[in-house]
Amino acid sequence: MKKFPTLLALSSLANIAIAQDSQQIDPKLTEVWQPVPAVVSTDPVPSDAIVLFDGTNLDNWNGHEGPAKWIVENGTMTVATKTTGIATKEKFCDMQLHVEWRSPPKIAGKSGQQVGNSGIFIQGRYEIQVLDSYENVTYSNGQAGSVYKQSIPLVNATKPTGEWNTYDIIYKAPTFADSGEVESKAYVTVLHNGVLIQNNTEIQGSTTYRGKASYKKPHGCAPISLQNHGDKVSYRNIWARKL
Repeated sequence: MKKFPTLLALSSLANIAIAQDSQQIDPKLTEVWQPVPAVVSTDPVPSDAIVLFDGTNLDNWNGHEGPAKWIVENGTMTVATKTTGIATKEKFCDMQLHVEWRSPPKIAGKSGQQVGNSGIFIQGRYEIQVLDSYENVTYSNGQAGSVYKQSIPLVNATKPTGEWNTYDIIYKAPTFADSGEVESKAYVTVLHNGVLIQNNTEIQGSTTYRGKASYKKPHGCAPISLQNHGDKVSYRNIWARKL
């Protein structure tokens, strides 16, 4: 019984010695001064961002079969009928992407994937779904903010039809070995109207409507594409920061 007080006393003395020793360590030994982070202003967008659409023109975009032909008016661009989707002229890998989008008014008799359907294809192949998911039932891995047909969003943060939604996307591109095998898959984090809906989600491969997604072949940096799914979805204030 007498051993326990002795052990406690020895333990206390050891703790005191460790504390005294740590107090003698120069705090400057753990101060890192280089590199110094670059100064970035944030109004109206980060000063190191590439502005992809400022509301005036489609100069930074191509159509899939020629010039981009979406409608630009009142600071927005809107999907035009009888046109293709559009893609950035610039190529991206790892990035922070900001996109604002708005669904058109609902049409009587249409629901699910038939209302406000579009999509943001990162590296031209990994889709973050754009859909009017306000009081609109569809399969969960196809609603707004899903990694389409792969990952269900944590919550539905869609605003009422006709209001502007915001996506802030942090994307880590996949890497490939010289053999073509995947070394690391792509990962994406998405905030929808400021709400976290994809939390460092592993992307299983290129988006596909039928069957399981997979990484069919290695690739490098590629354009960001916006889908024309036949609905007059509008976009504004699009910018990206290469990471």
